[in-house]
Amino acid sequence: MSVVKWRAMSQTLIPPLPSVPAASAGSGLASPTFSPLYQQIKALILQSLQSGEWKPGELIPSEVELALRYKVSQGTVRKAIDELSAENLVVRRQGKGTFVATHHEAKVQFRFLKLMPDNGDAHQAENRIIEVKRLRSPAEVARALDVKAGDSVVYIKRVQSFESVPIILEEIWLPGALFKGLTAERLAEYKGPMYGLFETEFGTQMIHATEKLKAALADDVVAATLHVATGTPVLSVERVAFTYGERPVELRRAIYLTAEHHYHNELS
Repeated sequence: MSVVKWRAMSQTLIPPLPSVPAASAGSGLASPTFSPLYQQIKALILQSLQSGEWKPGELIPSEVELALRYKVSQGTVRKAIDELSAENLVVRRQGKGTFVATHHEAKVQFRFLKLMPDNGDAHQAENRIIEVKRLRSPAEVARALDVKAGDSVVYIKRVQSFESVPIILEEIWLPGALFKGLTAERLAEYKGPMYGLFETEFGTQMIHATEKLKAALADDVVAATLHVATGTPVLSVERVAFTYGERPVELRRAIYLTAEHHYHNELS
């Protein structure tokens, strides 16, 4: 599988914010930071999500409760939650409240699976694990994951099929320190989405990702694995996924067959 050159990304951590004092809601005193008040509340809610105060799938406190907690108006809390909802970090449910997003929900799963059939609706892929092993991180993988070269990483190679036809070949690298105990057997027996397993058993939730797409040709290994001729046009996709605090926790390189599928994205 051909290697796509990776340009290292700098890590940006959300700085800790103090509790918002009551006076800051409108007394004219200087704001503790330059950011708007609702952004400060958003950051405080993110801190609670990152610390695990509210787990994936759990109901978070109501807007009224959060307004009392942070000593701000309910409208300020609502604006903060609006942004978190737009970023798919929380999910609003009519008449029930706001919940922490989880990868066990179909809507969230399809955020990260962008390959769609040209005809018909999107459907879950069938996974076949080819290889799982621990190794020392190559320099370019270490840069992408913001770890030291030579640190332990988990390497996963798998094929995803749709209606028993292999369509995607993936190579995945994960920080070894975060994914202790991850084995080929565990991946094979788990029937849900891989990110759901990471969330449930390893406490790591994928929040967002950056991707680079490039047209390529299938080499001999890709061709043999996906049952196509060498030189078949393919789509090469490199993804870095991040958890809370803009921490990179996955590097994924994938080859997609697009004869009957397309890469779908929505821009806003």
